[in-house]
Amino acid sequence: MSLTVLAPGPLTTVQDEGRPGQAALGIGRSGVADRASARLANRLVGNPLDAAVLEVTLGGLAVRADTDLLVVTTGARCPGSPHDAPTLLRAGAELRLGAPAAGLRTYLAVRGGIAVPPVLGSRATDVLAGLGPAVVAAGDVLPVGAPAAPLPGVDLAAVPDPSAGDLTVAVLPGPRADWFGPAGWSALTGQRWSVTSESNRVGLRLDGVPLERLRAGELPSEGMVRGALQVPPSGTPVLFLADHPVTGGYPVIGYVTDADVDRCAQLRPGQGLRLRAG
Repeated sequence: MSLTVLAPGPLTTVQDEGRPGQAALGIGRSGVADRASARLANRLVGNPLDAAVLEVTLGGLAVRADTDLLVVTTGARCPGSPHDAPTLLRAGAELRLGAPAAGLRTYLAVRGGIAVPPVLGSRATDVLAGLGPAVVAAGDVLPVGAPAAPLPGVDLAAVPDPSAGDLTVAVLPGPRADWFGPAGWSALTGQRWSVTSESNRVGLRLDGVPLERLRAGELPSEGMVRGALQVPPSGTPVLFLADHPVTGGYPVIGYVTDADVDRCAQLRPGQGLRLRAG
């Protein structure tokens, strides 16, 4: 069984749950940027939660089924796709995803999972480290695995679409919050940050009134995790997403919880993000 890519759109990658537990070796986890949406897609077609899916950024993907395949899309809703509802794609039929009106990332799951060869135990594409399968390109023929579990029998998952407006999430103090003091924390949590066009799978780059440090100098490199809010010398935070670096030398003022990072991964340039003290 396989799926042929006719057009990849702006960016489509193969993703699964990544490579956890290898940071000491300098290997980041990577994996899907919006884990909740990807897991939902896998559940709807009866896959294990860690089965590989296609992560589609801003639509544009077109694929053709080479055999009868059960597929579903979740996350950002694209015109042309039956969303949150498993659908049989007959052999020779095409699925074309338009640009979503809200949200950034759409997950296409195929019953059986995308079965490209794993690299270091995962099929995730890490765009920062260059690990895993290559970015999906036109003409790729993606193998599909055998089903591993019965179908759940769900016709439609009633879940909300990603927000097209501003998003508010909780933030907890990080290990270097004291570098900015109470005034810096208030500045972090008291303003609207705007998502910039420099954002990607590595991090969500925010624009706003810069945070002022109380200390000069830099840190020795420290371990970084998904959800860390690192503040470079510009004073405007970067929220680390799936392909974040394993270490970093700028102070981390706070953390966004894992579930809220999923929601942040659906933000588009120009959308607002408010960080509420949790």
